[in-house]
Amino acid sequence: MNLHDVVLALLKASIFLSVFATGLEAKPEDAIFLLSRPSQLARSLFAMAIVMPVAATALVTAFDLRPAVEIALVALAISPVPPLLPKKQIKADGDPSYAIGLLVLSAVVAIILIPLAIEGLGEFFQTPIHIKPWPIARLALFTVLIPLGLGMAARQLAPAIAIKVSRPLALLAAILLIASALMVLFALKTAMWNLIGGGTIVAIVAFVILGLAVGHWLGGPDPHDRTVLALATAARHPAIALTIATATFPDEKAEVPAIMLYLILGAVLAIPYVMWRKRVDPALVMGRG
Repeated sequence: MNLHDVVLALLKASIFLSVFATGLEAKPEDAIFLLSRPSQLARSLFAMAIVMPVAATALVTAFDLRPAVEIALVALAISPVPPLLPKKQIKADGDPSYAIGLLVLSAVVAIILIPLAIEGLGEFFQTPIHIKPWPIARLALFTVLIPLGLGMAARQLAPAIAIKVSRPLALLAAILLIASALMVLFALKTAMWNLIGGGTIVAIVAFVILGLAVGHWLGGPDPHDRTVLALATAARHPAIALTIATATFPDEKAEVPAIMLYLILGAVLAIPYVMWRKRVDPALVMGRG
């Protein structure tokens, strides 16, 4: 087993355990939370599935970026919510039901939306590109829907045990994630450094900040919902983005460091937003009730 296999195994285990732990603390109705809230659903989809792809297209048109960065930005823009995000949203005082409902919704919608979006982008850039739904569906199932569903089922069968083990499992998932991330950073540090320059940092920073701003604006009157949608609009599923990038442009080999650079900058830029939300939320509402 080489380093690549070790990192991949750690990442898969981390994602599965983290989403499973989220499911252990969730209710089945959380998964369909947005279906009974059409206005909130529409605003969420508009922010994530329309504004961000348009923004990414505008950024790659405005900047003379390296091909890998262009591909990564567009692939990220049409990817769903990352499976580890609900934990972060909830810790930032976001509404848990909305966070989980958005995770499920974006995973399901991505299976239909991504192939259509790829066709549209191919027309825009005058490049024939296509992607089949199954690779996206497989990732959505095994990184989001299946572990979340198993966690919810376990809570229904043994609620006391589920609540007791959810935090230790989440902690183990975080340790595995940190270990794998450090390995990836060590392996890709030179490749990421080589991507810096030519507007790369500016474009990625603009993409993340715009996502936070658009999500916050469209999140609605409840400040907790604003936090959830802001983080979801700025964050994207890296594995699905990489699948899109490699399937549509197989000859481009620098998408992985480009996506890693986005993940680092996105995590850093989200910190001041989360700190601000935690500071102002108590002044806006007296808790979630």
